[in-house]
Amino acid sequence: MEELQKALSDKGLTLSPVPEKGRCLFTTRDFSPGEAIVWEEPYVSVPNKSSAKCEWCFASTNLKKCSACHVVYYCGNTCQKSDWKLHKVECQALSKVDKERIKSLTPTVRLMFKLYLRKKLQDEKVIPATVLDNFSLVESLVSHMTDIDEKQLVLYAQMANLVNLILQWPEISIKEIAEKFSKFSCNAHTICDAELKPLGTGLYPVVSIINHSCLPNSVLIFEGRMAVVRAVQHIPKGTEVLISYIEMAGSTATRQKALREQYFFSCTCIRCIKLGQNDDIQESAVLEGYRCKDKRCSGFLLRDSGNKGFRCQLCGLFRDKEEIKIIVNEIERISEKASFSLSNGHKKDASVMYKMIEKLQQKLCHQFSVNLMRTRENLLKILMELQDWKEALKYCRLTIPVYKRVYPECHPLLGLQYYTCGKLEWWLGETEEAYRSLAKAAEILRITHGTNTNFMKELFVKLEEARGEFSYKISSKEEEID
Repeated sequence: MEELQKALSDKGLTLSPVPEKGRCLFTTRDFSPGEAIVWEEPYVSVPNKSSAKCEWCFASTNLKKCSACHVVYYCGNTCQKSDWKLHKVECQALSKVDKERIKSLTPTVRLMFKLYLRKKLQDEKVIPATVLDNFSLVESLVSHMTDIDEKQLVLYAQMANLVNLILQWPEISIKEIAEKFSKFSCNAHTICDAELKPLGTGLYPVVSIINHSCLPNSVLIFEGRMAVVRAVQHIPKGTEVLISYIEMAGSTATRQKALREQYFFSCTCIRCIKLGQNDDIQESAVLEGYRCKDKRCSGFLLRDSGNKGFRCQLCGLFRDKEEIKIIVNEIERISEKASFSLSNGHKKDASVMYKMIEKLQQKLCHQFSVNLMRTRENLLKILMELQDWKEALKYCRLTIPVYKRVYPECHPLLGLQYYTCGKLEWWLGETEEAYRSLAKAAEILRITHGTNTNFMKELFVKLEEARGEFSYKISSKEEEID
């Protein structure tokens, strides 16, 4: 513990226990917006199974499959050499597993397998252990085994049995492995690219110490496989470092439900203590409830005392429960068809159906509805894939006011949405709008993502190009006037 405190102290941090919360990470100096607070390589990591990726860096190009185990890919010699000490042992074990069992190796099972192999290699001094990179940090993570339901425990036991069959280490019990799976559920992180698209899963024991808030002062972003926690606001000395564990677009009740189901606690941040108060009830009704039947009214609905429908809290107009039910059922019916079309590659058909859903949701939901926002996100993604830039820009612009409402002002998703908007405007020749959108994106993302990654350098190049063309057009107009 003393060695860990010393290592954290060198980074301007300290570990302190807090009643009801357990271990907490506090600052011992001020941190500025955009400054890296914690940066950590994974103890173990695996790419996801959606498509082939390099085992080390998660790249998806120039891949070659390991000729011995036929499970792992690498993008080149550098990554293969970086991973060789661990994969050499893993490869020998995987080569002995029959093909049918190999198919059932999920990323989570492989992550557990690699966890025990890395511990063994560190014990044998093949892979060096440090104060901030050792198995004891994994051991100290919470598991919440007593909070897990029987169905989940059975699943963990089945997964543990598979790991045990591959390892064939009699000193490791299935119960012990099952407990580690429970730790993964609460502590493993989804590794994403700069645009927050999932690439894989990693275990970051130091980052896992950081607690949750629905109004965090920091953000977790990945640079390749490295986890980087950056301050998104000024953090004074003596302040707890906080990130968000969950999707923040939702009512307090929705966020609390997500936290209880996966992390087994209730948040008591300044956003969540308002649960059940008038402001919170109104926000929930706007984000997840129904709109007034009168198109001219911007009011939100609450359930009427007779439980026969809902009443607008602005104009008093009543909306029948059965009418709402009919629209909801129609949305569900079309949604199933749209998902089926999309899964079968029929993107144009899916876009037509999502537009039908959007029209129904506009009748049913408030303009700041999260459900309506999700539908428009789906349309944006499909239209981008169809290269319908003009229509995609329309939907990108429609999502931004909702993003500004549901996310903090310095949130990577808001910055990335401005970036998408700016790129679309640039492609469509809307130079002034592109410059403004890219500038807003850069203002947010330079804090959340830093300034030195290839992604940010590309953004800065696009911003300078837009600035240059915008300035040229302005000077040309001024010359015409003269």
